[in-house]
Amino acid sequence: MSSNPVLIVGSVALDSVRTPSGTTERALGGAAVYSSVAASFFAPVRIVGVVGEDFPKKHIDFLRSRDIDLQGLQIISGGQTFHWAGSYEGDLNQADTLATELNVFQDFRPELPDAYKSSQYVFLANIDPELQLKVLDQVPDAKLKAMDTMDFWITGKSEALLEVIRRVDIVFINDAEIRLLTGIINLTKAAAHLRSLGPKYVIVKKGEHGAMMYCDEKMHFAAASYPLEEVADPTGAGDSFAGGFMGYLAGSGRLVKENLRRAVIYGSTLASYTVQEFSLNRFRNLTRTEIANRYEEFRQMVWVD
Repeated sequence: MSSNPVLIVGSVALDSVRTPSGTTERALGGAAVYSSVAASFFAPVRIVGVVGEDFPKKHIDFLRSRDIDLQGLQIISGGQTFHWAGSYEGDLNQADTLATELNVFQDFRPELPDAYKSSQYVFLANIDPELQLKVLDQVPDAKLKAMDTMDFWITGKSEALLEVIRRVDIVFINDAEIRLLTGIINLTKAAAHLRSLGPKYVIVKKGEHGAMMYCDEKMHFAAASYPLEEVADPTGAGDSFAGGFMGYLAGSGRLVKENLRRAVIYGSTLASYTVQEFSLNRFRNLTRTEIANRYEEFRQMVWVD
């Protein structure tokens, strides 16, 4: 495992989810958690988030078992953890939100421990872009900075969001979001527009249809999603993709063309495991050997050299 830790800032949640495969109540979730656990298979992770006193100790123990540094996880005495409830009916690419209880997350202000401020690999998961800017101010010397977002921030805080985009190296965004943000239907043109603002890489997530990485004119790269016969719970798949991508790059320590392509496939590989069970349950017994085997099978589907 690399000595390059990945700093991940975002939501830590308890999720209640209903899909055609079943239901789960107040299970471990949140963008920072999915991306941190996925990244932890390749590199050490530092997580920054907030939970309430109700956050189960078993979840703390699980995160520690993945060698995730919890120094940046705030536990608010007497507080309640962010709770999201959602339902997937028919189209597993789209969740219907049934409840959003921000609780302690409403007042979350990411203050990095001093040890985290030297982090070279930084992933800003889907949170208020004003908070993402606050984190960027605390890691001025980071080697690789990436961010994710959602339609809520695109429509509600576009100016702050565009400032974040100008200051990062990688933007993770889904196909509907990039069209909403840019007003451009063609994904290649929309990605080129975003890249003109500053990021070197724009990675468009397309759910069950995979992901597209836009770089310079000579190095776009597409990967389909891994073919699965059964999907139990799509929650966290995009976050796991981003975490696997960032974790692999930090673990390799080299931002070269081949590693960027591998990172896309590793990200898709981790996402494919996420959706096979509810919450992060598939990650609890997942091994590096299983990841390596699926990665190789996946790589031969999309990229042979």
